[in-house]
Amino acid sequence: MRSAVSTESKLPLTGVSIFAKMSALANEHGAINLAQGFPDFHCDPELIRLVNKAMSDGHNQYAPLAGVPALREIIAAKTEKLYGASYAPLTEITITSGATQAIFTAITALIRQDDEVIIFSPAYDCYEPAIDLAGGKTVHVTLKQPDFSIDWTEVRRLVNPKTRMIVLNTPHNPTGAVLNMEDMRELEKITEDSNIIVLSDEVYEHIVFDGQQHLSVSRFPKLAERSLVVSSFGKTFHNTGWKMGYIIAPQELMNEFRKVHQFNVFSANTPVQVALAEFLKDEERYLSLNNFYQDKRDFFASAVGASRLTFTPARGTYFQLLDYSALSDKTDVEYAEELTIKHKLAAIPISVFYPTDPGSRLLRFCFAKGEETLEKAAEILNKL
Repeated sequence: MRSAVSTESKLPLTGVSIFAKMSALANEHGAINLAQGFPDFHCDPELIRLVNKAMSDGHNQYAPLAGVPALREIIAAKTEKLYGASYAPLTEITITSGATQAIFTAITALIRQDDEVIIFSPAYDCYEPAIDLAGGKTVHVTLKQPDFSIDWTEVRRLVNPKTRMIVLNTPHNPTGAVLNMEDMRELEKITEDSNIIVLSDEVYEHIVFDGQQHLSVSRFPKLAERSLVVSSFGKTFHNTGWKMGYIIAPQELMNEFRKVHQFNVFSANTPVQVALAEFLKDEERYLSLNNFYQDKRDFFASAVGASRLTFTPARGTYFQLLDYSALSDKTDVEYAEELTIKHKLAAIPISVFYPTDPGSRLLRFCFAKGEETLEKAAEILNKL
């Protein structure tokens, strides 16, 4: 059916996401899907049982706007224990329908026409569209290869009276980089005595490797007082399809967040919240995640050791970048398509996370998979 009205797109440069595109291509060609970031194994059966119990017990109507109180209380306790930061469950913690909803809501609640928002490229693809819809201007800072570190001198140069927000992502998707203490100190200095808000995407907070410590902005009082911190239950508990996350922030920022939150989702899934409140009581269920995924990272890295691909092991997340420069001069989009169609293995090209193609030869592979899947993927890569 053709529309009877004409429309001027608010996102004229935005099409289908690269994740949907590559997953569809993988399905079409029967390829192993290491593109989209989802586990191919089940979440804890106890969590499933708790969700079923919550449903059977009648927790099937709207949750409070900010979330089930018991869940907010245990998040507050968890945050204080891990990061030494105290947040009031009643006024400073909100349960969301996934991290993407939290990020979108935070940006649209706090960014006004012509405000500038600094993001670091390659950047996860949900940040800039939200900024555009809010009428803001995205200012890109390119991470420095090979370690994808932040050039804080460039950030300092770009900050001006119009700068309203800096969006962080640590551990970083798609590169697997992790911010360090020096990064946080530099961010403190840059934002001190300013009106800049920090939006910190920390959905992989429990997936850091090699004995590193996740440095949440909430650890740093001067940053915490100007920051909104986003987390994800889906990434932590292997159930991305449930779309469950949360956001923490000082009350003044949270008040503005909730004004928008109530009109785009109102509240998140009730029985899942009830179940998570019980499930989180055992802290090993999230503290053991680092070792769980480091084993997978190391298994995948060892399995592709016979290939002509080069890489630096990811420092966090469940993604590994592989450099195919020795195999092809094609762009990463072209090579990702060839790998999927011809060799039956799907990955994500990194150039799509930049404002312009940087010309690198990097693909992102998700290793949140069972060993059999990773072995089959490595077998393909080793034959290239």
